[in-house]
Amino acid sequence: MELLEGIVKIGGEAFPDVEAFVATLDSVGKEHGVTVQAFDAHYVVSRQHLERAVELADRERERGAGIARDRGVEIMLYAAGRRQIDRALDIGVSEGETPAVVLVDGAGDEATAVETLRERGVVDPAETLGEYDEARVRSFFDIGAAELAATTADLDALVRERVALLVVNR
Repeated sequence: MELLEGIVKIGGEAFPDVEAFVATLDSVGKEHGVTVQAFDAHYVVSRQHLERAVELADRERERGAGIARDRGVEIMLYAAGRRQIDRALDIGVSEGETPAVVLVDGAGDEATAVETLRERGVVDPAETLGEYDEARVRSFFDIGAAELAATTADLDALVRERVALLVVNR
């Protein structure tokens, strides 16, 4: 798994809308035999958060128990800890400028895919991983003060637990 960090600008000449941006991700993914999925960095607590989502999504797909037809959507569902695609898309990128983490994963050439994404101006390079919005993450993943007080686990561990619980909450 490779991650590309930066600021995504949607609504300009290069990417007039989210659909054009997603089409570019899909095109690069197909060209290099990988899955490419972009996340709003405000919701991504760590690399391990996305690694766990990929691991669980792939495991369930191998078992024939996947939720979505598309692997990228499946990864998004797990990263969001949600079964509803429209709710999971809340952690994706949107119109305007968004700090983002773009995941590139698969059997193909991940490194070349990342380079192609850079060349196509998918992100303006910036460090975004780990720059999450704690209040937004806690609200989205429904992690309240009582839960935080009742455990020694940090927010990253609790989010990864929500990701893992998607398999259980069927």
